[in-house]
Amino acid sequence: MVEVIPTIIAKDLNELQEKIKKVESFVDWVQIDVMDGQFVENTTWNEPSDLKKIETSLNLEAHLMIKEPEKYIDQWINSGVKRIIFHIEATDKIREVIDQVKQAGLGVGLAINPETPVEAVDQFVDQLDLILVMTVNPGQGGQDFLEQNLGKIKQLRAKYKRVKIGVDGGINLETAPEVIQAGASLLASGTAIFKSDNIEQTINTLKKL
Repeated sequence: MVEVIPTIIAKDLNELQEKIKKVESFVDWVQIDVMDGQFVENTTWNEPSDLKKIETSLNLEAHLMIKEPEKYIDQWINSGVKRIIFHIEATDKIREVIDQVKQAGLGVGLAINPETPVEAVDQFVDQLDLILVMTVNPGQGGQDFLEQNLGKIKQLRAKYKRVKIGVDGGINLETAPEVIQAGASLLASGTAIFKSDNIEQTINTLKKL
């Protein structure tokens, strides 16, 4: 079965808690999208210390769409998340951030934007738990899937047989089969899940694709 991780864009802690509760019974992980208004235009909830107020059985991962994540990585390491994903385009201290997260005993992933070539991750793959391929330009939910990124997923899978490859952006019941066929092992999906009339059914269908 493919792994399905609901992605949450929240304006505040209350919205974050509400969305976690909606999917808590159906998945093992949720991804919290964090935006700073600098690396991307949008701004979201961005208070790592708040996570300690949330009671949930789920594993939380933070997808940091923020500029210079090295300035804030300690706060996220101490927030209670199990995995931290940051963007290769957001910093020139990629190795330092990876090392810091790994030394804390957490999982670490690198996200790459649609225009970033797969070669950008080559020197870091041995330290990564996940490569997250963005199939939209980051910063807004509900965007259309960019088909040209299927080739990037295929390239990564051909080069790295064992690495976990996630895909994030425009993932729904129509696009998911394509990305799975291309080599994705993890589907990060927000709009298709949270705007569904039946969240449980949508998640289970995605898992079985």
